[in-house]
Amino acid sequence: MPQITKLRLLLSSAHNPASLLLLRKPTSASFSLLFTPTKTLRPISLFTPFSSLSKKNRTHLSRPLTQRNHSSLRETGRREKAAPPMEEIGSVGFNKRRAEGNDKSDRPKKILSLKDRKLNPANTICYVQIMGTGMDTQDTSPSVLLFFDKQRFIFNAGEIDHIFLSRVCSETAGGLPGLFLTLAAIGDEGMAVNAWGPSDLKYFVDAMRSFIPKACMVHTRSFGPSAGSDEGDISGSRKFSDPIVLIDDEVVKISAILLRPSLSEFDAEEGRNQFSELVVKPGDISVVYVCELPEIMGKFDPKKAVALGLRPGPKYRELQLGNSVKSDRQNIMVHPSDVLGPSVPGPIVLIVDCPTSSHLPELLSLHSLSSYYGDMSGNPPETSKAVNCIIHLSPAAVTNTKDYQKWMTKFTGAQHIMAGHEIKNVEIPILKGSSRIAARLNYLCPMFFPAPGFWSLQHLNGSAPGYRALSEVPVSKLCESIPAENLLKFHLRPYAQLGLDRSGVPTTNSSSEIIEELLSEIPEIVDAAQQVNQFCHTTPMLNNNVIEEPCLSENTLPSCLEDISREDMEIVLLGTGSSQPSKYRNVSSILINLFSKGSLLFDCGEGTLGQLKRRFGIDGADDAVRGLRCIWISHIHADHHTGLARILALRRDLLKGVPHPPLLVIAPRRLKRYLDAYQLLEDLDFQFLDCRHTTESSLEAFESDTSEMSIENNANGVGLKNQDVNSTLFAKGVPMQSHWNRPDSPVNNSVVISILRNLKEVLKEAGLEALISFPVVHCPQAFGVALKAADRLNTAGKVVPGWKIVYSGDSRPCPELVKASYGATVLIHEATFEDGMVDEAIARNHSTTKEAIEVGDSAGVYRIILTHFSQRYPKIPVFDETHMHKTCIAFDLMSVNLADLPVLPRILPYLRILFRNEMIVDESDDVVDASASAAI
Repeated sequence: MPQITKLRLLLSSAHNPASLLLLRKPTSASFSLLFTPTKTLRPISLFTPFSSLSKKNRTHLSRPLTQRNHSSLRETGRREKAAPPMEEIGSVGFNKRRAEGNDKSDRPKKILSLKDRKLNPANTICYVQIMGTGMDTQDTSPSVLLFFDKQRFIFNAGEIDHIFLSRVCSETAGGLPGLFLTLAAIGDEGMAVNAWGPSDLKYFVDAMRSFIPKACMVHTRSFGPSAGSDEGDISGSRKFSDPIVLIDDEVVKISAILLRPSLSEFDAEEGRNQFSELVVKPGDISVVYVCELPEIMGKFDPKKAVALGLRPGPKYRELQLGNSVKSDRQNIMVHPSDVLGPSVPGPIVLIVDCPTSSHLPELLSLHSLSSYYGDMSGNPPETSKAVNCIIHLSPAAVTNTKDYQKWMTKFTGAQHIMAGHEIKNVEIPILKGSSRIAARLNYLCPMFFPAPGFWSLQHLNGSAPGYRALSEVPVSKLCESIPAENLLKFHLRPYAQLGLDRSGVPTTNSSSEIIEELLSEIPEIVDAAQQVNQFCHTTPMLNNNVIEEPCLSENTLPSCLEDISREDMEIVLLGTGSSQPSKYRNVSSILINLFSKGSLLFDCGEGTLGQLKRRFGIDGADDAVRGLRCIWISHIHADHHTGLARILALRRDLLKGVPHPPLLVIAPRRLKRYLDAYQLLEDLDFQFLDCRHTTESSLEAFESDTSEMSIENNANGVGLKNQDVNSTLFAKGVPMQSHWNRPDSPVNNSVVISILRNLKEVLKEAGLEALISFPVVHCPQAFGVALKAADRLNTAGKVVPGWKIVYSGDSRPCPELVKASYGATVLIHEATFEDGMVDEAIARNHSTTKEAIEVGDSAGVYRIILTHFSQRYPKIPVFDETHMHKTCIAFDLMSVNLADLPVLPRILPYLRILFRNEMIVDESDDVVDASASAAI
């Protein structure tokens, strides 16, 4: 295992709260583990052929990862002792155990107990800090860190001691799967964590066990009505609004006060305050957290002690600890107040999440907060507690109301920090490294790399959905407050530093400043951008002989592109990395934008919603989510679907009150168990269809005789009656056949038939002819997908064949993938590893760059887009330019319009100029794989 030199907390997550990232350098991403490389290799150019590398580099890259200086941390955080058994499909090797789900590295570890920490009540450092992920995209709730010397507490995110959720929903907990995966993979045995949250948090964690066995690392502590916990209930009091003490040790006391939306059916005060009579959904319950530090004892005065007859010794210590002692020379008791100076009250911090106006009446009437109000509360001075800082996670639509503002004034002297979704935060990107790359790419080629879609403040004034117009905000607020900033601190101890600290707040760089830096660094980029602009806006020099045969030359315009419109289709690469989010690449997600006909999502990794908002802006992303026709998920690994619940929840909210059908989700059947379990927390408004029912044979059976179609319920449980599942990949006798026939839970005939009819109608309305899933070699129930557009008429009335897109998902090269890709207009293929890492690709059942291109060449596809790069390539992967004549590499937020496909490969040489100074080979390249057991 590489030597861990430093553990640094930076930001709540790269693309979602509670994502713990293992990265090479300090970044704007969450908890970065920094590793010291043992050797330094010569920088390798982006397009350096493998054969031309130095012997030292060539030797290093040719070794399996387990033989390199930085022995690979396998997906469970352990090194593999023996290579997995290799099988072949045709001439391509793959890891049979992994494909069948029997790889030992995927097995869960033992349940870990929490580590005991020695606490020092006299901490010298304590502060609260805003962790700003989600402030710019408004897709997640910001996180708050409460930092002590020996303990860390995170609210709405995660750290290695305690996680506190202010609500149990996709907005506050969507990043937990990534966090749990990483915690489970740290060191040889992983790390355990306490997870606290209202009501049925346990059900959320249990739902994740369907795809993250290592969720056993989490000790769930839920509280409130319908509480359930493997650690026992922590309901404490009988009344709903009474504080529940969660943590009470030498350094801090943390209590939770529950909020619920006002329910008209509960009019009687007594009934409304009893757990037994509450009927509210778990996701509706919110929390106010109260964090109280112990008072600081006054300075000990030895002169007073001597005057009271005490000899120097252990009794001095007892008095300093707050205990009374008997005088050595006088017949009296000496009390701490006799020898200590005035005590300093312990600082108090409140974290308030009042998510809707329906929760506000409950907040305003909380009697349990009255002791924290100032002089106007009428409390006796000895019972009043002064609050130093209040962090408001409530949205602007709530905090800007007169009632909320008036409530804030009750906390005399408190510093109010507004950390909810404020409109002005939209223009301040949190992921500075990612936005810097996006600005540079946009300068080089705006056609494929459009500028981020954040609206200006002027446009947002009064138009953002769910937010009160700025003109409606009171001109003079009743209570002074400051807006939250990323990494803003409020010091609690030492007492001399009590107050705000902006020293860690990152500086903001405008797009013009980034471009000015680029021009200074690479002067020739000016000419490069002009050349790119020239060939992007002139008619491509292509062979004008349009042919209709499936196998197409890269220099021959396919017939499906004849008279193509820019409003026909574009491919938006929302996430192009593997395993987990990084500073520059989010995990897998691809938007197929059909413009006025809606859109589809291929995979939906963590942070997909945030990426949609970075690409299209707040309103534009909402429109895209409203227009979704279908979401297709390739397999159960976490980096391909953990953003799904957030997308579904937002669509539900956006279409509330508008007649609409549930969104069709096509995915491996195992994912349905997670979604069904999650729906105990909040309704996701979806319709599920197993990928196996969308294979070519299943759909053919459906089309051939719908009235006589039935579903198998026997042990095979594969799909439609009489369908032929003996594909070239799963035919009898081949290594994968046994897994394909593995028993599954029975399905309802009529339900599947109805959903297939719905799918057919959805495709027709979107101008599509077919969506066909096909099995691939990666893990159990892994699929790729082919999407075919319907034929159309051109301006001359000629029938033009529809375009075809194929997405590999995660896969080794295999016959099913080649067959499905035959004659495709675009093949989007994973290229996790570079060409010199074939052994690693086989062990993980992934593909190298060259292998992905060979699949496209074998199938005669027109264009190839490579994606799903290992996070060991922080900005751009290593590949051989000689193979890239019809290929392009993907970047996050890259948009490829069908009309621009002819010029797509021509951008590659100019990317070489843009990234010429980048270090491609990362000596700590294996660290991100430490937490990838269920991610890749």
